[in-house]
Order: sequence, then C-alpha cells, then structure tokens
Amino acid sequence: MNRLPDRLESGSPYPLGATFDGLGVNFAVFSAHADRIELCLFDPSGKRELARLALPEVTDEVFHGYLPEARPGLLYGFRAHGPYAPEQGHRFNPHKLLLDPDAKRLHGQVKWTDALHGYRVRSPRADLSFDTRDSAAAMPKGVVTADAFDWTGDVRPNTPWSETVIYEAHVRGLTRLLEDVPPEERGTFAALAHPRVIEHLQRIGVTALELMPIHAFVKDRFLVEKGLTNYWGYNSLAFFAPEPLYAAPGRETHDDLRIAIRRLHAAGIEVILDVVYNHTAEGSELGQTMSLRGLDNATYYRLQRDNPRYCVNDTGTGNTLNFGSARVVQMVADSLRYWAESFRVDGFRFDLGSILGRDGPDGGFDPGASMFDVMRQDPLLGRLKLIFEPWDIGPGGYQLGNHPPGFAEWNDKYRDATRRFWKGDAGMRPEFAARIAGSGDLFDRRARRPWASVNFVASHDGYTLHDLTAYEQRHNEANGEDNRDGHSDNQSCNWGAEGETEDAGVNDVRGRVRRSMLVTLFASLGTPMLLAGDEFGRTQGGNNNAYAQDNAISWIDWARARSDEGEALTDFVARLTKLRRDTPLIRSERFLYGQEEVAEGLGDIEWYDEAGNRLSNGDWENPEGRALVMRRARRTADGGIETVDLLVNGSHVPLTFRLAGPALARRLVVDSADPEGAERAVGEEIEVADRAAVVIVGRGEA
Repeated sequence: MNRLPDRLESGSPYPLGATFDGLGVNFAVFSAHADRIELCLFDPSGKRELARLALPEVTDEVFHGYLPEARPGLLYGFRAHGPYAPEQGHRFNPHKLLLDPDAKRLHGQVKWTDALHGYRVRSPRADLSFDTRDSAAAMPKGVVTADAFDWTGDVRPNTPWSETVIYEAHVRGLTRLLEDVPPEERGTFAALAHPRVIEHLQRIGVTALELMPIHAFVKDRFLVEKGLTNYWGYNSLAFFAPEPLYAAPGRETHDDLRIAIRRLHAAGIEVILDVVYNHTAEGSELGQTMSLRGLDNATYYRLQRDNPRYCVNDTGTGNTLNFGSARVVQMVADSLRYWAESFRVDGFRFDLGSILGRDGPDGGFDPGASMFDVMRQDPLLGRLKLIFEPWDIGPGGYQLGNHPPGFAEWNDKYRDATRRFWKGDAGMRPEFAARIAGSGDLFDRRARRPWASVNFVASHDGYTLHDLTAYEQRHNEANGEDNRDGHSDNQSCNWGAEGETEDAGVNDVRGRVRRSMLVTLFASLGTPMLLAGDEFGRTQGGNNNAYAQDNAISWIDWARARSDEGEALTDFVARLTKLRRDTPLIRSERFLYGQEEVAEGLGDIEWYDEAGNRLSNGDWENPEGRALVMRRARRTADGGIETVDLLVNGSHVPLTFRLAGPALARRLVVDSADPEGAERAVGEEIEVADRAAVVIVGRGEA
C-alpha cells in the first residue's frame, strides 16, 4: 500500500486474526479485560515500526478494525492497554509487542532479552514491578497471508483405525542425514515429499506419519545460553503458524507442507500432527509477555483461585491454558480446523492431553469437558484421528482409559509391561496378557474399541528400541544437566555390556529381544506405533531425553539403515506389518474375552502355557511363569476356522511348546529367533528359542 491511513475502519469481529478479502485486511483479536488495543505495522524487515493504529471497535469482547488496500505479506503485531495488576491476574503492558494468537505465518525469531518481560527482571518487587522497554525488536511479527492451494484430486486415505500403523517422526530428524534428498531440503517440510521417504514408509507398511510439533515454537532461553536448542518443539508460540525453521531456503513453507501431505495422501499415508495446546512458551508468572499473557492473562491461563498472581502449573512448564474459558476452547478448535482444512491433516496427537479435560473451577479432569464435546460433535474434527497423551501433573493427572469414545490414547502401561516381560521380570504374565489383548480392562467401556489403545514400546521420549537393549543407565551428558535429566527407570536391560559391544553373544540376545518386542507390538490388539528409525536399529547413544539435541544424537542415521543388519531388521518389520495387514484376526475390531465359542471347545481368545494347558488361576499367579500362548479364533466367511497363536518365551532357556486345540493346518509365519526364515508347516509341537516370540496361523474346517 502506498500510504498508511491515520485510522482504521470499523471492520468485523469475525473471523479472528488478520483476514485478507481482496481489497484490504480485517484485524480482530479477543480480550475481555483490555481497555484499548493497537495494531502495529512494520516494514518488510520487521525492524521498523511504521504505524500504531487503534482498533476502533469492540464487539462481544473482540477488538477489530479494517485496513483498506493492505495486502498479504504485511507484518504486524498488537499492543494492549489495560490494568497492570498481577494480584488480580492482569498483566497489560503496551510497551510489549504481542503476537496475534491467530497469526498464520511468522517473520523472525524470538531474540532473548529481559525486555520481553512485562516486569523489571531484577527488581526487588519481581513481577509486581513494571518494565517500560519496547520489546518489538526481540519479537517475531505476524504476517498477513492469503491461503490458496489447489487440492483438486487429493483424497484423504481415511484408513480404518483397525488397519492403522503409526510412525512417529521429527520433521528435521527424519531427513537431515538422508543423502538422497537435496542438501538444501534436508530436514524441511519439502523433504517429507521426497520419493525416498515415501518409498521407505510404504516398504515398512506404515499407514500414518505422526509428526512431532510443527507449530511455531520458542527455543528456551536457558537452552540457547548453553548452546543447545528446543529440538522437540514442545513450547508453542503460535497455534496457527508452521515452524519457520522447517522451511527450505527460498521456499514457501505452507505450500511445501501441503505438497508433502498431498503426496503422502497419494501414497495412502495419513498425516497426524503432535500438538501442544496444554501450555504456551510464555512460562510462569515470571515468564515473558509475548502474546496471550499481554492480551488477557486472566482469561487465557488458569490462575490460582486464592491468588491469581500465580499460574496453575499442571503442565510442569510454568503455565496451563484455561479450558474453562470459551475463548480458549474457540482458539484451539479454530486452530485444529485450520490445520484440518488448509493443510488437510488427518488427525492430531494431543501432548499432555488431560489438560484439555480440565475445565471446571477445581481443575479436575472431566471426560465430559467442553473441549472434548466440541471436537466430538464437529463435522470435520470428529471424523479425524484424535489421540491423547492421557496424563499431566494436575490433580488425578493419570487418566489412561478415561477419555470419551472417539478418542485413542497413548498406552504407557503397554510400553512398560512389554519392556518388563521381555527383560525377564517376575510376575509379569497377567499384566502382559492384558496389554497384548487390547487393554480391555482400561478401554472396554462406552462401546470403545481395541484401537483406542495406541500401543508402543518406544517413543520420542525415552530410549529408542535399540537403546532399550543396550543401556541400563541413561547417558544424557550432552544435555548439560550433569546427567540428572530424563527418566531414571527405563525398564531396560543391556544383556551383559553397557553400550555398543563386539560380544557376539550379547548382540545375538539383544537382536532377538528387539525382534520379540516388535513381534509383540504388531501381533497385539490395539493400534501399533513405531518410533522412526527403530525399524533399522537407530541409536541415541543411551540419551533418553534428547529434547535439546539438534544433531547426530537425534537425527536418523540412514547409513545404519543401509547396513546389512539395518536392511534385515527393516525387512523383518515389513514382514510384520504385512502379516498384520493380511490377517484380520490379529487386529480384531472388538475386545475378546473367551466368552464367545467359535467352535466346540474353542473360544474367541484363549490362554495356554507351553505344555498346552489352559492357564488356571494358580498359573496366572505364578511369578515365575514366563511362557504364554495367546490364541485368537474366528469363523471365516466360508464357515471354516482361523486361529492365530502368539507364542512368547520370556525365559532364558529354549522351551518346547505344545499346541492344544482342534486339528488345523498350522503354519509358522514369523519367528523372532529366525527373522529370515521362510513360512513353514508345523505340527503339535514347536521349539521356541529363549527370549523369542513366534506367530502361528491355523486354518481348517469346523
């Protein structure tokens, strides 16, 4: 635009954010307690403030104004005037430039300075003091956008939950070392669309790529000062804007991501985003004033009822979003719809998702919370894959199995039981059986299905699958916290040597245990999730908290994938996903309890020991019982019988298993002790190696 006006036109209170209509831009921002809000316009560098224009109208607590002739690309922010009264929960400070909560694109990065705080950092009055320095030079600016992308021909895969296999990956870490990708694109959104990436995902049979946070986030000051970074990205600053760091040089970030999603869709692969709506990067009451805090701290954040000067810290990060506020629910729902519509993502995984269920005055978890109801009834969101991390540190924080129908949940009890069983802990047989059978004790309520349990052995948080069998002590020295950070109890076992070793015997056991855990994962009821790189033995050198490591510790080593060992393990994973895909009985759509008779004397699920005896109550209580057979059975379309037996030998010696039940034509289809072995017919007895898992499929007439 050639000339900035002296004032804005009235504009509209809807939609929130900056909206280009072809003739100008409408600006709208919510605040229930501000007296006045100013729109600040900047030059293309973001360094010089060109104008401050008051938003002239307020409708239903939304300040709004219209700037004629403004175009996409315009840089802007807000300043909010109002009471600075921390004891009442209000922290307005017009000296602080505020990022629009609905900004779709950012220009620049946060530059750490005490001027970002609304108070004088070293004042004896702490946050009761008031800072008058302008923070604009240290703040990223919002950028006016005009989203336009041709989705013609794009078809969401809409993979049924029962057929879903999730692959958890980091945008940067996935391709930073992938030599097939052009150097300037490695670690970016553009690289996700590379044929080598898609071919690999198809090879191993995953149906959904779950990306760690891609919302624009902040690199924590204490990490930057130590020469580290917030690699994982669980510190959101803008819920609508893609992280600029994942842009290829000179490329359009939004469209690179859209192209990647479109190509993944064409390959039959869904895209799920890991999202962080439980807190923001502004920290505690002693944190920065960068967006929500300066616009309306008392509405956006949960504050202590007896002293609203202080934030409620149910997230462990300093602040907690207030889902008792309709405007917070609106902001999150709008963000979800934006990503689902403008980028056509297929689902979301909610970090510390229990927070979204805390909307009452006491902060307790409620499965009937407003945010859950909004998502379930929404005609778009309600049809996507919605996955919750079901814990936080608030009252009654652990809520595994307590989320409403329509949602899946990360099942850490599955993770822990599988790890403990395979490292040989006593007394694990009952718990292990409950988890591999779909965790019906947790999820079989309100007509939920087994897919609600997202099963995993390893995730971004903790050891990789390889490191689970190579390290018993965490090795987080690179994090700069004297190796005190990260989980101390990982249920891992190094099998005789800490770290990498040339001992063939140790490596043989490690490889077998890894494969046994993979067989367990893909042969269990529920939705399997694989950590990126686990399919070829990725290691982090024993670092179980690599959140600050944007380097080879966290990046996937594709050279390892091309090694003979890596290729063999990748082929083994592909074999497991194919078996799961081709055998509906493995991924049953309903919980099984052995109460339905498939044929005379044959239940839909049964449990045996290695001798072919059904397990009695006493057997289940035997702490030294480490052998188990889970048999599932069903009638086939032609009236025959199909069975799937999962045989697990968690002991340290080989065992001969006797297969009880009807006479069927049985074939051994996978053996973790013989990963390259061909399928073969078996009789009534089969030897299973120590620490090994075997899958046998049987077919016959009733």
